[in-house]
Amino acid sequence: MTWITCIPYEEATGKLKQLYDRIKGPNNNVDNIMLAHSLRPHTMEGHMTIYKYVLHHPRNQLPKWYLEAIGVYVSQLNDCGYCFDHHMSGMARLLDDPDREAAIRSAFEDSILSAGFDPKEMAGLEYVARLTLEPSSLAEADIESLRAAGFEDGEILEINQVAAYFSYANRTVLGLGINTDGDIIGLSPGDSENPDNWSHA
Repeated sequence: MTWITCIPYEEATGKLKQLYDRIKGPNNNVDNIMLAHSLRPHTMEGHMTIYKYVLHHPRNQLPKWYLEAIGVYVSQLNDCGYCFDHHMSGMARLLDDPDREAAIRSAFEDSILSAGFDPKEMAGLEYVARLTLEPSSLAEADIESLRAAGFEDGEILEINQVAAYFSYANRTVLGLGINTDGDIIGLSPGDSENPDNWSHA
């Protein structure tokens, strides 16, 4: 599950139990990435808040499947199989289009992104790659390129925040040895109309 001690749902009390009850999925399942925070529940609360607000907030304008695709791409670049598997599954569910999902999966796995994304989407992913792998190389011209591709500034912020969040999540996973044992792959806090609903379904 992880290289550090985790408190299982059945043994949780107080604030930790309250948080588990907010985020749990079917059969009281809590994703291992959240269980890894159990010794410091305040960090779990911070993690879930930024995750929900960055990826599943009602005022986001970009399609949620594309935000998930950004997370999948960052996870691929960081070699984080845990987040790749979870969010590829979530993206596929949101797309509800097996052919498009297969094209995107193939594009990621073959590193030929243009086979799965249109030019505007590609521009966002090119920025994401730079932000993930060489952030200090970015300049104002990169933002201008995103505008030229058709993104508004608020949408650029969404891309930036999702990419930044996933680098955080990937490093949490990779640094603590978190795996998917016992996880239900692809669950997410899907109620985007309620920012305070963290339950996974």
